Amino acid sequence: MAAKVLESLGKLGLGLAVAGGVVNSALYNVDAGHRAVIFDRFRGVQDTVVGEGTHFLIPWVQKPIIFDCRSRPRNIPVITGSKDLQNVNITLRILFRPVTAQLPRIFTSIGEDYDERVLPSITTEILKSVVARFDAGELITQRELVSRQVSEDLTERAATFGLILDDVSLTHLTFGKEFTEAVEMKQVAQQEAERARFIVEKAEQQKKAAVISAEGDSKAAELIANSLATAGDGLIELRKLEAAEDIAYQLSRSRNITYLPSGQSVLLQLPQ
Repeated sequence: MAAKVLESLGKLGLGLAVAGGVVNSALYNVDAGHRAVIFDRFRGVQDTVVGEGTHFLIPWVQKPIIFDCRSRPRNIPVITGSKDLQNVNITLRILFRPVTAQLPRIFTSIGEDYDERVLPSITTEILKSVVARFDAGELITQRELVSRQVSEDLTERAATFGLILDDVSLTHLTFGKEFTEAVEMKQVAQQEAERARFIVEKAEQQKKAAVISAEGDSKAAELIANSLATAGDGLIELRKLEAAEDIAYQLSRSRNITYLPSGQSVLLQLPQ
């Protein structure tokens, strides 16, 4: 009796395990921000896109393919040429995501690795096309225009593959070694030219100052001559007195000066 009970329990446990395995294989989860496409072994890829949550499928017959539909970043470096044949190194940062309704077509025509197959090729194509319209100087001074043109053309091109570009930006823009050296030499030449222009302007100002000073001296001499002609030698005598007074004042402050009173003799002890 006990053996029969144990045998019955074993069969029941085996049945439950098999049923649990079947139920577990018939369930699948779609996480937040993801979508699923169902591949049926008999009917192929289904047109219906499955949303988030837990869903049922037919084991072995159906298989879910999960797609991440959130915006994801990708950096794509490209080497191209400008309008004036300068080498340009550009890195483009793209935020992309697939169009949810077009996931069955994307999986059928491109595959799960659609970003690896599509984005590098169309980005290189668009960048080469846009950059070739500008010369090296315009790529620097009109960077916003270049970025906007790339974004518009690339967004339109990606839409044909069922992709949405939330953001497109130029994060890196450099030129070849020869062009960089030429720009540096040009800047040095401009600085030298500015320095030379400053020296010339300084010389001109000094020349004008010398002329003005000479004209002032000439005018002062003319006024003095007129004054002497009008007042006689009184001005000269006044200047002599002022000079003598200044000399006497300076001598009185010196310790090396000895005054000898008039009419007296002073015996000096001079060494033999």
